[in-house]
Amino acid sequence: MKNNVKRVGLRIDVDTLRGTRYGVPALLKDLSQYHCKASFFFSVGPDNMGRHLWRLIRPAFLAKMIRSRAASLYGWDILLAGTCWPGKKIGQECEAIIRAAANKHEVGLHAWDHYAWQTHIDTWSEEQLHEQFTLGLNELSRIIDRPVECSAAPGWRADQQVIESQQRFGLRYQSDCRGVGLFRPQYLSSDISTIQIPVTLPTWDEVVGRTLSASAFNRYLLDTIHRAGGNPVYTIHAEVEGLVASTYFKQLLQLATEEGIEFCPLGELIPDDITQLPLGTIVRQSLPGREGWVGHQQLREQCS
Repeated sequence: MKNNVKRVGLRIDVDTLRGTRYGVPALLKDLSQYHCKASFFFSVGPDNMGRHLWRLIRPAFLAKMIRSRAASLYGWDILLAGTCWPGKKIGQECEAIIRAAANKHEVGLHAWDHYAWQTHIDTWSEEQLHEQFTLGLNELSRIIDRPVECSAAPGWRADQQVIESQQRFGLRYQSDCRGVGLFRPQYLSSDISTIQIPVTLPTWDEVVGRTLSASAFNRYLLDTIHRAGGNPVYTIHAEVEGLVASTYFKQLLQLATEEGIEFCPLGELIPDDITQLPLGTIVRQSLPGREGWVGHQQLREQCS
């Protein structure tokens, strides 16, 4: 690898049946064309994402749906999934596609039920959280025929209590929050937990239509990457960059190649000596362009 290449972790969230069935194959083709690797995080249980429609009564969510033109962005099959008909099991419906991704890229768990995680994480007991995580890990492990080593919380809806409850699973890393760089979360008991790889860059749906046009987004993102220190982490969604915004994503891959930016799986960002990573916790914060709270990295010196 050339010394002047800047590495950027690429996290691909796959939330729905449609995103898995159509978006993932398109992304696999695009990534192969530009010789890029990424981390795919799959939702593998029932696709109940259409149940989010009740949130239209919330002004912030309604504004986001209008701003992002959600019906054209996601498709009515996604917006109604699990409402007019029972949500299909994504893993069972798309085993071959998930295996194809695992043959070329890093693969981890996004969720068993993406809708349930985003909606009920505030009220789940530790037993319910454990059940959801176990169902997802077991199903994804069955599909790819090997243990799952990483996960990424839907919508970054994870706080210190959530990540502490997940340590029993012994994953290599998790990507559950937003922040500035890799860190080792610290228990309240001072034990060190699984490495966290925060997403450091804004996503398409947080920016486009709110502060920038679609045509201006790639230049904005690349300039942000060039200014960033270390190894930034970027998230895309199979339902967006793999489908309706695929032209813009292919343009991003081309421009990144020309400008010395190399996308890579998140696991490749972990240093050999993890003891050099800073300590921190995860706290709840709001984020411009996103409804509700997200988990956010807080370094230990910020806590004192």
